[in-house]
Amino acid sequence: MSFVSHLECSRTGARIPHDAFHTISDAGAPLLVRYDLEAVKAAIPREQLAGRRPDMWRYLELLPLAKPEDIVSLGEQITPLVPLLRMQAELGGGEILVKDEGRLPTGSFKSRGLAVAVSMAKAFGVKHIAMPTAGNAGAALAAYCARAGIKSTVFCPDDAPETTIREIAYHGARTFRVNGLINHCGQIVAAGTKEMGWLDLSTLKEPYRIEGKKTMGMELAEQLGWALPDVIFYPTGGGTGLIGMWKAFEELEAIGWLDGKRPRMVAVQSTRCGPLVKAFDAGHEEVRDPWEDADTLIHGVRVPKPFGDRLCLKVMRESGGFGTMVDDEKVIAARASLAREEGLHLSIEGAACFVAYRQELQSGRVGRNDQAVLFNCASGLKTDLPPSQTRINRNEPLDFSAFS
Repeated sequence: MSFVSHLECSRTGARIPHDAFHTISDAGAPLLVRYDLEAVKAAIPREQLAGRRPDMWRYLELLPLAKPEDIVSLGEQITPLVPLLRMQAELGGGEILVKDEGRLPTGSFKSRGLAVAVSMAKAFGVKHIAMPTAGNAGAALAAYCARAGIKSTVFCPDDAPETTIREIAYHGARTFRVNGLINHCGQIVAAGTKEMGWLDLSTLKEPYRIEGKKTMGMELAEQLGWALPDVIFYPTGGGTGLIGMWKAFEELEAIGWLDGKRPRMVAVQSTRCGPLVKAFDAGHEEVRDPWEDADTLIHGVRVPKPFGDRLCLKVMRESGGFGTMVDDEKVIAARASLAREEGLHLSIEGAACFVAYRQELQSGRVGRNDQAVLFNCASGLKTDLPPSQTRINRNEPLDFSAFS
């Protein structure tokens, strides 16, 4: 059975029945899924999780599906926490753990949100879904729609990573490159909704991707023995995961599963696209103007004005967190350094979180004894790699000193 009680407008608090696949509220704001948390608390003790399958569906009572057979899955296993031991010693800070979301079925944390959203769409009889994407969300949508037998159409900025554009098309989605940014792609999706009859699955324009993303927070809590870290660094574009994890912590606290305080949530953006950081530092409740000339190479954070800006800023403030912008060139260098020194191949967004942690440790906004969790949102193989051109001719005498 489902423990969902209703949907709620994130701006006005208005209650909406959960009897259909709703998109946004009448106030034009994101919807949030609400649960009967007292019933959840009575139905499942925390200790019961230990006997369940090690995947994201182990938290089914806090997910919106009415029955297990509604699940559209590709095998969403629990992702590991990988310590950065050399970096911890080099920087002189507390424990650094990377939550490596690149291990999920479509190679990124987008698997979580799209698995739940597509599952709910199928349960409600949706036949066609469209979305704008910087890459990874589109790849996940295409894969889960293929699994569910739902038609998918995806619009990407034409300079999105080539690997992910091809991945989207390879899974059978109708895939289109657009001469613009993700917000321009979103405008196309919105404009075509009535004529094409597709469901617009843009970030936070429906309530269920948050529910999938919040399993990151649930897993993290369980992996750390239900005591959360001091600080979380999260690459923030649309902000679904930032909002989802905070929602997870609220729900886990309400059912008595958390021990201790919640973490500070840090939104990581680029100096070449940092609208949330700018708004936070200015004390605003929303992003007042879209970021101009958003040309960051950190594609996952290249969102000039997130639809969920109010919710993101609220999470940052409620948690005692903040936003920080990183330099693209420093991120590229750190990504290569971490691969060589730690053996961990991060996506460019994951490397951005490491650079953000390093600079905030130096600034003093992160303490020397703080336990920090950095989110690597995707496999490093999703991001283009520099060429390797060193060759040898096996038919010529070899100088083995060149191999040292």
